[in-house]
Amino acid sequence: MNSISGQPPLVIAGFDRILMRGLRLWAHVGVLEIERAHGQWFELDFCLAITLKPAGSSDGLADTLDYSLLIKALQRQTRTIRCFTIEHYSEEILDLAEQTYGMVPIWLQLVKCAAPVPGFCGQVAVQRSRHWPSQSLSEPKPL
Repeated sequence: MNSISGQPPLVIAGFDRILMRGLRLWAHVGVLEIERAHGQWFELDFCLAITLKPAGSSDGLADTLDYSLLIKALQRQTRTIRCFTIEHYSEEILDLAEQTYGMVPIWLQLVKCAAPVPGFCGQVAVQRSRHWPSQSLSEPKPL
């Protein structure tokens, strides 16, 4: 489990959230050639904003977002992605989420579990969002 804590920064009035935490992905991302050649662990948390009342009433998968679709797509993506920065990798994840669900508000935190920097024993992460409002009248809800 990652030690960098993060949560979506805003509550969107009228929407609930589907949260997924701790998805471990082996990807070939990094500035060093060895990182791209051999790969390393990343950990992903993501949040999809959607109204859950219809699925809560119907118990129907068609009334919600099937998070397993994105998880499977991310697992496929890791087999082919090769890039230098965690920023670019997170952009690719946001693109994949949009291809999967359309223009749904999504927030993510992508953690590089062991950055290969001499003398550094920690994690590096980016937090990104797409279609997430930049303003909110509501206070963030605890996860």
